Amino acid sequence: MSHIIVTGVPPNPSAPIPTGAAPPPRLEINTLITNTKQFSLYTQALQRMYDTPQTKGDSHFQLGGIHGLPFQPWEGAGSGQVAGSFFGGYCTHGTVLFPTWHRPYMAIYEQILHQHAVEIAATYTANTAAWIDAAQQLRMPYWDWASTSVPPPEVISMDHVTIITPNGRLTPVSNPLLSYRFNPIDPSFAKAVYARLPTTLRHPNLTLASPHSNVTEMITDLRSDQDHIRQSIHHLLTRVKTWPAFSNHTPGAGGSASNSIGAIHDGIHLNVGGQGHMSDSAVAAFDPIFYLHHANVDRITALWQALNPNIWVTEGPGVSGTFTLPASALQNKDTDLPPFWNGAISFWDSKDCREYQTKLGYTYPEFIGLNINDKSAVQAAIRAGTRHNFAFAAAAAPAVSASAAELVDETPATQAAPAAAMRAQAPVPAPPTDSAEATFTDWTARIHVNKYAAGCSFSVLIFLGPVPEDLAQWCTSESYVGAQHVFTNSQAEQCENCRNTAEAQIEGFVHLNNAIAARSGLDSFDPEVVEPYLKENLAWRILKVGTVPAANFQKSRRCKSSSSLHPWDSMKHAGTGRHCHEITEGQPGDVAGSISVFVPPVRSKPPPNNIQRMMPRRTLTIKTDPLKLMSFDPSDKELYDLWASKAP
Repeated sequence: MSHIIVTGVPPNPSAPIPTGAAPPPRLEINTLITNTKQFSLYTQALQRMYDTPQTKGDSHFQLGGIHGLPFQPWEGAGSGQVAGSFFGGYCTHGTVLFPTWHRPYMAIYEQILHQHAVEIAATYTANTAAWIDAAQQLRMPYWDWASTSVPPPEVISMDHVTIITPNGRLTPVSNPLLSYRFNPIDPSFAKAVYARLPTTLRHPNLTLASPHSNVTEMITDLRSDQDHIRQSIHHLLTRVKTWPAFSNHTPGAGGSASNSIGAIHDGIHLNVGGQGHMSDSAVAAFDPIFYLHHANVDRITALWQALNPNIWVTEGPGVSGTFTLPASALQNKDTDLPPFWNGAISFWDSKDCREYQTKLGYTYPEFIGLNINDKSAVQAAIRAGTRHNFAFAAAAAPAVSASAAELVDETPATQAAPAAAMRAQAPVPAPPTDSAEATFTDWTARIHVNKYAAGCSFSVLIFLGPVPEDLAQWCTSESYVGAQHVFTNSQAEQCENCRNTAEAQIEGFVHLNNAIAARSGLDSFDPEVVEPYLKENLAWRILKVGTVPAANFQKSRRCKSSSSLHPWDSMKHAGTGRHCHEITEGQPGDVAGSISVFVPPVRSKPPPNNIQRMMPRRTLTIKTDPLKLMSFDPSDKELYDLWASKAP
């Protein structure tokens, strides 16, 4: 039986790539939009994939179905869900294969997209050679949510975009980035709310008879997490030095106190989706923004690779399993990555897709001009860029952000500057000067939770200060700091099977130093100064996504939370910390858990400018017994009252 083989974008025979040079780059979506030829070809190629019958393996529907529903084989990869697996899709969330499995996944989507673009370019009646060259250069775009948390209107709000069509004319066309229309709605959706949604939606109100996307609400959620996302990416790239800690959110993986790429990825899904498709792993890949998001996940993986050239996939558990991989099986660099064929009878694996630039035919802008064969030079260049672009990227952000209403508007003024979509923030200082090294601490809330506790995706929100009564105001309140977002599937029977597995426990982190500096009025980060402040002001809430029966959500009392502390900003000098449980002692709870604070001895350059005054003199270790804690969404009044009545 023949099947689609993942080759990546083939080399351009008329423009061979010199030895050591990178192939054409994937462009950030805001940049791609300004490239008239490539954006015109990109939108038309997307539409062709949408128009391909849903029964064909190269259709958008079939490619999206690899990730989850309809839980059927793609191109003959497996005959049915393997025994001992709790998830019917092929995706490997929460395991060491998470970043590498998605690499050939993005590559096959890009491969088919590119093929369509080349065919379309050949139909242009004027300047055909230039259009073909543009098609050869085209790669799928990424959305850099760490720098600009809100995508441009062409992605989230414009019903039509204007492109140049093969007749050479500027022509308004339906915007394929806004949503995907099912044709037809697949029978596998019958048990889910998605059976009544003809298109993918973002932040819909599912109580309405005819739900629609709520772009304003989505923008608000994305803006609220901008600082948290940027800090998380910077910590990931500068502090994480093991593959388990980088790749997935298993508790204690690699001993890191930074979010994994898996945990950061989860938050984008929930911020974009709300109650819509992107928040449910079973249907997320049908939304076209999924591919912009995951191209950026791959870009972050590529940057981390460059920073850590001698580290790659190490062995880890199978967690919930997949359509072809049982939960009991250990995974490593040699594990097959179904359903991505690399030949007639073999699949890609993680070691095969490590050298993506030469094997899959794409790169990212950060690597242009570098000799990709010189790993040391590449490492030095990416390290320099990481320090500048992630640690202090907000310094260049505008002081005043556009309103959500302005972004929804289709006027030209709202399309000009995507950076204006970023929410207003406290000024972020310039990079540190070469002053003497000092010791200081970095406070981080650590969340440890069962990912299937709520029966759907959910978020654990962290606050410093009063929490609004109205949950609709939680993410926009002055006290909101950030969240651990838990991205899972809503197939109730599968979640039920997963809830009791030890591997279902995940962890994430919310970094607190920026919020403490901006809101506390304290003059030090010393534990003896900050601990009383956190005892009085640290709070958290759990916010569910979608509509889940109360009986299912009641089981979320298995959730546990903890918080940690980690050093400020250093590529090399992250110290070993301690968990401090006293900070949340006495807060209401229903299960045994812990909140702790890392207070590590760290030697590094002092924090810059406006928080220079907050360097501690020495570090202090605080440790107490585990505490019982839990938090429910107050919108579930019955459960909230039950939880409150059991508080100590």
